[in-house]
Amino acid sequence: MSQKVIITCAVTGSIHTPTMSPYLPITPDEIIEASVGAAEAGAAIIHLHARDPETGKPSPDPKLFMQFLPRIKQQTDAVMNVSTGGGLTMSLEERLEAAHVARPELCSLNMGSMNFGLYQIADKHKDWQQPWERDYLEATRHGIVSNTFGQIERIISEVGGAYGTKFEFECYDVSHLYTLAHFLDRKLLTPPLFVQTIFGLLGGIGPAAEDLMHMRRTADKLFGKDYLWSVLAAGRHQMNLCTMGAIMGGNVRVGLEDSLYIAKGKLATSNAAQVAKIRHIMEELSLEIATADEARQMLDLKGGDQVGF
Repeated sequence: MSQKVIITCAVTGSIHTPTMSPYLPITPDEIIEASVGAAEAGAAIIHLHARDPETGKPSPDPKLFMQFLPRIKQQTDAVMNVSTGGGLTMSLEERLEAAHVARPELCSLNMGSMNFGLYQIADKHKDWQQPWERDYLEATRHGIVSNTFGQIERIISEVGGAYGTKFEFECYDVSHLYTLAHFLDRKLLTPPLFVQTIFGLLGGIGPAAEDLMHMRRTADKLFGKDYLWSVLAAGRHQMNLCTMGAIMGGNVRVGLEDSLYIAKGKLATSNAAQVAKIRHIMEELSLEIATADEARQMLDLKGGDQVGF
């Protein structure tokens, strides 16, 4: 089972805005449809954010999460991963609201404060559907995504310790791996660690093959056999770096949070399409895809009967 590939699908996120793609899930019903479709296509884990159904703006409101979490659970056995990254302008308290209500099996946890540049995307569009979109992207020119040591420790304690929730540790650069090792050394975390290495976002490590190999070597040095490695890459780098990571023994993450495209210049019409594509690539490489229950066992999760929804 350790050789099987876990596919995560991040169905909407907080990076892309409604103008960028008509296929980006916004409403709870759209998020449900996207999540169930991705699970049916082969995703064992669904990574979830919420959006205001009227404007499409990322929202921390747990009431929105609870409009889709129970209904996804009714229709699929996929592991649901609730983001603690939230949106780029949210406070830590806002980012934790949904996790406190949902008490999920898995939450994402960013392993360091960082510049998170999206402002360069703003110039690619002129006619915005919503008045918030351009300002939201431009704000990343001067803002910072805050994940201090104290904030990380709070999330580990208030979510992991309190609810038995495990984490998808999002590592955007080599320093984030060392920060994760710090918390492991302090015995605040219990292996196996689910380490999501992220490539190609402005402010993090680049998308070159050597960048991926360096992150893998560093994680191997720091965590040995105590972790499961996964790869996500932004935009056009999504499929090639995920494929490379899987060949090197990793797991993969796709979805419209990370890339809006299915091929060069062609928008993905669904999250399921991206899952189906990466699954096809994995199977052509003779790699087996993990089911949701196999992913639970591999990551030592508490089980879907122990959540708050």
